[in-house]
Amino acid sequence: MEKIDAQKRIETLRTIINQANYEYYVLDNPKITDQEFDKYLRELENLEKEYPEFDSDTSPTKRVGGEVIDRFKKVKHQIPMLSLPDVFDITEIEDFNTRIEKEGVKPTYVCEYKIDGLSVSLHYEKGILLFAATRGDGITGEDITHNVKTIKSVPLVLKEPIDIEVRGEIYMPKKVLEEINLKRAKENLPLLQNVRNAAAGSIRQLDSKIAAERKLDTWIYHLPNPEDYGIKTHQEALDFMDRLGFKVNKSANKIVTGINEIEEYIKETTEKRNSLPYEIDGIVIKVNSLDSQKQLGFTSKYPRWAIAYKFPAMEVLTTLRDIVFTVGRTGRITPNAVLDPVIVMGSTVKRATLHNEDYVIMKDLKIGDIVSIRKAGDVIPEVVEAKKERRNGTEKDFQMITNCPICGSPLEKKKDQVDHYCMNMACPARKSEALIHYCSRKAMNIDGLGDEIMEDLFNLGFVTKIPDIYRLYEHKKDLIELEGYGNKSVDNLLNAIEDSKGNSLERLLFGLGINGIGDKTALLLVKIFKTIDGFLNATYEDFERIYDIGPILAQNLYDYFHNVENIALIEELKSIGINMKYLGENERHHDLISGKRFVLTGTLSFTDRDSLSNLLISYGGATSSSVSKKTDVVIVGENPGSKYDKARELNIEIWDEEKIKSIVDSL
Repeated sequence: MEKIDAQKRIETLRTIINQANYEYYVLDNPKITDQEFDKYLRELENLEKEYPEFDSDTSPTKRVGGEVIDRFKKVKHQIPMLSLPDVFDITEIEDFNTRIEKEGVKPTYVCEYKIDGLSVSLHYEKGILLFAATRGDGITGEDITHNVKTIKSVPLVLKEPIDIEVRGEIYMPKKVLEEINLKRAKENLPLLQNVRNAAAGSIRQLDSKIAAERKLDTWIYHLPNPEDYGIKTHQEALDFMDRLGFKVNKSANKIVTGINEIEEYIKETTEKRNSLPYEIDGIVIKVNSLDSQKQLGFTSKYPRWAIAYKFPAMEVLTTLRDIVFTVGRTGRITPNAVLDPVIVMGSTVKRATLHNEDYVIMKDLKIGDIVSIRKAGDVIPEVVEAKKERRNGTEKDFQMITNCPICGSPLEKKKDQVDHYCMNMACPARKSEALIHYCSRKAMNIDGLGDEIMEDLFNLGFVTKIPDIYRLYEHKKDLIELEGYGNKSVDNLLNAIEDSKGNSLERLLFGLGINGIGDKTALLLVKIFKTIDGFLNATYEDFERIYDIGPILAQNLYDYFHNVENIALIEELKSIGINMKYLGENERHHDLISGKRFVLTGTLSFTDRDSLSNLLISYGGATSSSVSKKTDVVIVGENPGSKYDKARELNIEIWDEEKIKSIVDSL
């Protein structure tokens, strides 16, 4: 692969994965399968290893989990909440075991159920519940204390008056989901689709009464700092948390030795899975010895001493009745399978995305086929394959459309890309999707202007372009008369619109929908340019010289801010009173840190790598996982490995533990 092609593919993969993370962790509405996500992630990891010059701190390969929504107060985790690497067969478990043994560890493991819910951190002071937080992005979570207090299995007071943090999973029992859906069906309300989304949606309610009615539950399975309590093994930590009054899944947890015992545990669990009162989607396998865990350490994303085995997805058969096409805000055309309704793992599936023309052709799908459907990762509907042996000759071949299904404009497929696009900027579908994006949580965060409401306002002609949002007060009487609206809801909506005028510039920049500019890149840019005029006055070279902004994004930015229509839009938003400045706090500065790029290697005695990395970033530095000519400093701890050798080879400045500790102590 040519270098320029590799760079383009890396940027494409990062966009795909970042969007998938956002949909899964923030919206609880994933659009791609676990298998696709894993394929994209592995491809990106391999490309970044092969082309380290395109390394980036903002790459999804370096991030944990997902992102923080703005509805709750943010809480910073003193010890990062890392996720676990997924494996899918016994061979990958054997590889995991081999890697551990090569480190000189003779492991015993604790096998646990992987509960299908959402992660929670519980903090106690002198034995009294202080606060509870979600995982968030692993560094910063959401304060959900008011809802967690309604969960009866969470002790408000421990059996000992100690300071402690414990972690586990919030989940909804199967029976509770059935009871809720029975009631919702009688009230003609949409059904909750599965226990994971139901639990996540319940815990994110602003009104704790709703969470209390959902009868959520917990399993506690992790003690982040066991050494503070004289604990030597993970099993001892489980027993300790059980004694304090936490709900620990003692009957499911089992100490095992060797691959055969792990395989037997998986087999036994698979057989009893459907009879459990709660959903599990896999098995977690952890090294039991805490000394061994410490020896094995962490990557920037995962602990090296634990993995999560995922169960194979369950499949059912149905008929592919049609393939219809939708248009996204960038003009991307997506084929979608229309299916005979079928229940897959407790929820009804009627549609499934087919992604693009190549995907349909690869799977050789025909309209009228009997197809197998599964919920990849137990969540996302996916068409697995056509049952070709059951074809009877009445099936119709798939035909990719050549014109936009909404505006009729000819579609374009760019070279070396798989997607077709409607290039008509005035296409109603593109315009409505762009408006929905502008109001979304990571953009201008206008509560009350979700997908369906915005589509209604667009179809009514009340909002056809962004500035119309800020003139909705002119239609107040009309809005109040619409079904489902009223004085209070309309007032709340208009207040939310008015409040959005004061958002910091990064939200507006992301909301404008510039191709390739996500929320993280938007924040990076506004920290540099400070005001919208800074963007309007910038040259292509100003954009291109920014680290992590390659030539494609630089051109996108330059083209956007030199387009006459876009300039007119920005001027109109200025006249409406939209804030055009970055309002974030100024970054702290240190002469030895600010503006430099660091690589950390080896073990530090006074802190962990993630904490040090976050500290360097907070003072205007940047960190990377690999050493290159762009690296300014390599920080070396005990047992540094090949990065130290690479730094010496490239004559890069090296700081030992004594030097970095003296700098940290001076901050």
